[in-house]
Amino acid sequence: MSEAMINLLITALGDTLIMVAASALFSCLLGLPLGVALHVTKRGQILASPLLNQTLGLVVNVGRSVPFIILLVAIIPLTRLIVGTSIGTAAAVVPLTIGAIPFFARLVEGALMEIPEGLVEAARAMGAKPLQIIGKVMLPEALPGIINSVTITLVTLVNYSAMAGAIGGGGLGDVGIRYGYQRFDPLVMLVTVVILVILVQLIQSLGEHLVKRVDHR
Repeated sequence: MSEAMINLLITALGDTLIMVAASALFSCLLGLPLGVALHVTKRGQILASPLLNQTLGLVVNVGRSVPFIILLVAIIPLTRLIVGTSIGTAAAVVPLTIGAIPFFARLVEGALMEIPEGLVEAARAMGAKPLQIIGKVMLPEALPGIINSVTITLVTLVNYSAMAGAIGGGGLGDVGIRYGYQRFDPLVMLVTVVILVILVQLIQSLGEHLVKRVDHR
């Protein structure tokens, strides 16, 4: 493998890391409150609102049901409106974020469902307000599950970022498709896959380590 190709792979890895980090940040910032809302608006919960819950659930389900490769193409006008272009690393962050928000929200909802109901009931009996219960009881208790949700989302975003390379999103996916697949170079394809596997393994290992650090059960 030539030095130019090695440099290209290093640059592509940097682009992938930027895409994954930026989209993970935005999707977590937006997906966390959405996931909390999905849980606390259920019937019998502290902010019960069945109509709102059904509406949020419908929006999330629609977002999760759209295949990512279709989403990439469908929101090109929105991507151009936000970042001014539909190709490159910055442009890929938009569909990555939109695709990950409903995914992460459902994971957060699942993590909150694992909280023992007795803890919430005890906080309500002590006169805690809904926002206090969410901030001081629910989120701290669900922290291991939320960190695990972030880990799963990061791994998913690595896969999504490789797919984004199919339409000029940049990163390792772009290199694998253009130089590995289209130019029939199996070595480039193999190296790209190996780098992605290593990246996923590092993310998973770090996530598991953090979960063990914060899980005191």
